[in-house]
Amino acid sequence: MSSKVLIIIPTYNEAANICRQLTELNLVRLQIAENYAITFLHIDDSSPDGTAKLASEMELPNFTQIINARKVGLGPAYLRGFAWGVAHDFDLFIEIDADGSHLASQLPALLTQGLSHDLVIGARWIPGGKIENWPWYRRVISKLGTAYASKALGLPYQDLTSGYRVLSRNLIQSLDLETISTKGYGFQIEIAFQAHLNGFSIIEVPITFIERSAGQSKMSFGIVLEAFKFITKRGFQRSLKGIYRR
Repeated sequence: MSSKVLIIIPTYNEAANICRQLTELNLVRLQIAENYAITFLHIDDSSPDGTAKLASEMELPNFTQIINARKVGLGPAYLRGFAWGVAHDFDLFIEIDADGSHLASQLPALLTQGLSHDLVIGARWIPGGKIENWPWYRRVISKLGTAYASKALGLPYQDLTSGYRVLSRNLIQSLDLETISTKGYGFQIEIAFQAHLNGFSIIEVPITFIERSAGQSKMSFGIVLEAFKFITKRGFQRSLKGIYRR
């Protein structure tokens, strides 16, 4: 029996990229349809550039769209997608960016590992992983962020900020959603932290990350600061043994 897979695609102002990414994902979906029953869930933060309209007009099969009333951020969008997927009995949940930086062609390799692990992280900073066309400062932010998070939180992983992931239904249902506070890329660290703390199986799989060729990156100082604050707070609590498994 094929696994029910939900690909969650959050967007804000991705009109220049959304149709290409959905087209490539749909091609992969057709190629692996024998083993995976895949549905697309597009969650848009009321993009003023018409992202949602473009995606809807493609009229793809097994496509659902949720439009938030305002810009809520990456974390809340994924949490809404998780809730929708659990309510509709999906087995595996995919996190993927809409800007083309995450290659649809690498999805089958991640899904294969998702059959035996609760969290699969598409990693850039492990052997076999790489980044194309990133400026030096983005590399520094990413590597330092993961290094700091790994040290402070006691996590043995090399790419905690990666947003290309597969999560199991068991992991999703175990998450303490009320305590998840980060809205930007710190959300990825927070999810990995909860998964590790509660003994779920985690694996990193090498991916090629390609910097967007169109549109504007959502990375900002505020997002970096939010992640830093979360890591520091949880790291301090951990040092005082104030964090316990659920």
